Amino acid sequence: MANSAKAAPEMHPQDWLLLVFLSALWGGSFFFVGVAIRELPPTTIVLARVGLGALILLPFVRIFGGKLPRRPIDWLPYAGMGMLNNVIPFSLSATGQIYVTSGMASVLNATTPLFTVLVMAGFREERLSLRRVVGVILGLAGVIILRQPGPAGSDQLIGILLCLGAALSYGFSGLWARRKFAGVPPITSAAGQLICSSIVMAVIASAIDQPWTLQAPSLATWLALIGIAAFSTALAYIVFFGIIARSGASNVMLVTLLIPVTAILLGWLVLGEPLAPREIAGALVIGSALIVIDGRVFGWVRQRLTPGEA
Repeated sequence: MANSAKAAPEMHPQDWLLLVFLSALWGGSFFFVGVAIRELPPTTIVLARVGLGALILLPFVRIFGGKLPRRPIDWLPYAGMGMLNNVIPFSLSATGQIYVTSGMASVLNATTPLFTVLVMAGFREERLSLRRVVGVILGLAGVIILRQPGPAGSDQLIGILLCLGAALSYGFSGLWARRKFAGVPPITSAAGQLICSSIVMAVIASAIDQPWTLQAPSLATWLALIGIAAFSTALAYIVFFGIIARSGASNVMLVTLLIPVTAILLGWLVLGEPLAPREIAGALVIGSALIVIDGRVFGWVRQRLTPGEA
């Protein structure tokens, strides 16, 4: 039992392109939240995201031959995934964007693989190698660089901690998906967790925001909500669960290495958010950490430097 942990699986070749596509879908989510948060509170945004996402996916479950559970007990895995992969991280991240820019939120989201490595090792799903330990330490150094100098209780620190909490929740969602969704079609996994998330968020948003009392949002906000539901949630989760099925949870979480590039550029070009040298430096350090954790670059370099091997 002590040696039951396995090495992380290799990335399936077709999933590298899907990973880039997924990074664009999820990178756009920080942009969409950045637009919507100007007029709507965080929990209402999350409710719209998961609720509209579930409505969009439901017709496709039957079209693609998926089947949702019939017995209440069979919904428990989806409820757990909805909490870890939607309700908790979406709420923390959206609230965090009140205090930090969408670009910084996306960079902090890039610590997800660091937390995933630790969670997988802690629950004996994957071995924690020296290379991965070094990568985790390097990634935390990148987060420290992101922290703008100021008093310990500053609003920015609150935003950073909220976004890191979201990344930790994603790490646990990877473990949950690996244990509970083996063999489940991606469309079923995506729709099931969003349905459960919608029920939970309807209760939370009703208690906190009372959305029916809010002022009607502008067209830009409606378009942002539709965009985050259709592209950054419904479509993104089909791709997400498809990659997990072939390449594993740790590999799919590497998508967050690419997300900050999309989110920072969108925030800078469209939202007019400042692009500070500190954010660039922090992103580069976190990116380097993820490359160390992944290890493929080192294997490729060794192959190139070792002569005589066909």
